[in-house]
Amino acid sequence: MPWSNQSGGGGPWGQRGGSGGGGKSPWGSGGNPGNGAPPDLEDILRRSQDRLKNIIPGGSMGGKGLIALFLGAIVIWLLTGFYTVRPNEVGINMIFGKYTGTTGEGLRYNLPYPIGRVIKPNVTEQQRIEVGYRSSANAQQRSRDVIEESLMLTADENIVDIDFDAVWQVNAARAQDFVFNLQNPEGTIKAVAESAMREVIGRRNIQAVLTTEQASVAQEVRQIMQETLDTYGAGVLINVVQLQAVAPPADVRQAFFDVNAAQQDAVRVQNEAETFASRIVPEARGEAARTVQQAEGYREQSVADASGQAGRFRTVYEEYRKAPAISRERMFLETMERVYGGVDKIIIDQNTQNVVPYLPLNEMPRRPQIGTTATQPGAAR
Repeated sequence: MPWSNQSGGGGPWGQRGGSGGGGKSPWGSGGNPGNGAPPDLEDILRRSQDRLKNIIPGGSMGGKGLIALFLGAIVIWLLTGFYTVRPNEVGINMIFGKYTGTTGEGLRYNLPYPIGRVIKPNVTEQQRIEVGYRSSANAQQRSRDVIEESLMLTADENIVDIDFDAVWQVNAARAQDFVFNLQNPEGTIKAVAESAMREVIGRRNIQAVLTTEQASVAQEVRQIMQETLDTYGAGVLINVVQLQAVAPPADVRQAFFDVNAAQQDAVRVQNEAETFASRIVPEARGEAARTVQQAEGYREQSVADASGQAGRFRTVYEEYRKAPAISRERMFLETMERVYGGVDKIIIDQNTQNVVPYLPLNEMPRRPQIGTTATQPGAAR
């Protein structure tokens, strides 16, 4: 037998007899030391029952003791169903895997495992999904671009490189949808975000995306994401979509910037031309209007002057017809009055003998010459 050896020992359990071993097996004195047989199972069970009788009140394993033991175990098991919901959590109760209700913060109760189960998702944590790039844990290292996510086609058949974030959290009012309907929340939200961004960019030209419509793009993407996830019954709130970088692809970025600069120069020159035109055209129109007004004023003045001269001539002519001789004499005298009215005169009678004509040489430089009508002294006779 494997339990005996040639030296007469008691196998792996010690000596079979004699003064040294006592003939005991590792299970106590219930073995059979005489023939070296293994321990008796019935003897082991009997000894276990004896120990259990010492634990049970009355020392008996009757029906009442078993019932008390069973009821105690049930009470302890039921007490394990108490759980605490923190302020940032919502309790999702299940019985046999079926959703039965939602609980708020505080001490709550549900049937313990394996009948009941409680899942407590965090409904206040703001989580971020990165699309188009992966940020580095080290702030000094640059982010890694993910080209297959960031390159998108615009409406004018250009390609734009967009990196953006989607910030989301579990909807506290629909936390059960988040627990049961989403197997991979981050993957689902990321796929929805990328799809929504491609849809929005595909409806816009690249120039608008790069310059003036980035805020409207982010808002429209957030709205489309929320509507899509609500359709899925995801139980997720999209708080904000943030555009991190919007630029042409790296391979053609410099050429695109050159074209953009040329377009801006063309727009600038056009604006300067329009500014010059807006300034010079009103000036030319004002000058033309002023010239027309001056011409009209000169015309009216000339017509009025001619009309006055004609009326005066008619009046003089009527008077002349009444007394021609007197009128001629009067006109002669009036004309001489106008001619000699502003001229210094020296009158010398030509019939006077031995009189030297007077020529005032010392006064001539002091007298200013008045136009072409002034005559030298002594010129009048």
